[in-house]
Amino acid sequence: MSKPGENGRKPPETARLQATLGHAFKDQGLLNTALTHMSAEGPRLQSYQRLEFLGDRVLGLCIADMLFERYPTAAEGDMSRRLADLVRKETCAEVAQGWNLGAFMRLGEGEILGGARKNKAILADACEAIIGAVFIDGGYEAARGLVERAFGERLLKPVRPLRDAKTALQEWAQGQGYPTPTYSERGRSGPDHAPVFRVAARITGLADAEAQGPSKRLAEQAAAEAFLRREGLWTETMESDHG
Repeated sequence: MSKPGENGRKPPETARLQATLGHAFKDQGLLNTALTHMSAEGPRLQSYQRLEFLGDRVLGLCIADMLFERYPTAAEGDMSRRLADLVRKETCAEVAQGWNLGAFMRLGEGEILGGARKNKAILADACEAIIGAVFIDGGYEAARGLVERAFGERLLKPVRPLRDAKTALQEWAQGQGYPTPTYSERGRSGPDHAPVFRVAARITGLADAEAQGPSKRLAEQAAAEAFLRREGLWTETMESDHG
């Protein structure tokens, strides 16, 4: 049960949100913090950033746990692809929209006028903050229950088709919280009429992956594919589907 307000009852807006989440906060302050953007004005207001950091990791663990149970024969690469798709910011924003989270956000006046209640980046961050808050308030089982209710149906959907290796790598990197991949030319060989370019795909914090091709564009695609293969995210089936 949540702590009562001054009138002995939960604030109605908080009660509605908690009913939607399926979790009654023991510590109302955690929920308030999870709903507070850094732009909000007020004495000693703490924003959701720390809870977002925690919630991002809790979400990944819960989804990985659910995938491990739901797909007992799936290969690691297949589960990694599903995980990346489910924890990406776009998916978190969709979940937040389903919770009508924007209506409950505590925002600065400028952000409100700028449409921040519908801003997908803010909604995605707040979604993760809510998950982090539930984890602190009720423990892992409470957080997993929330994630299962919010993400469970998406767990059963086919993985979105990957358009090409560079797009796949970018989406995976974003879903894992890494910077956007970059590409750099590492060398060039062959005659002018038939050059061979060697390109490295780079994501800060991970080892580079190199590949070559007859043009920079194709070499970049090959490097991205090499990166995905190394991480177990690119299979022969995917190659035949998109090659």
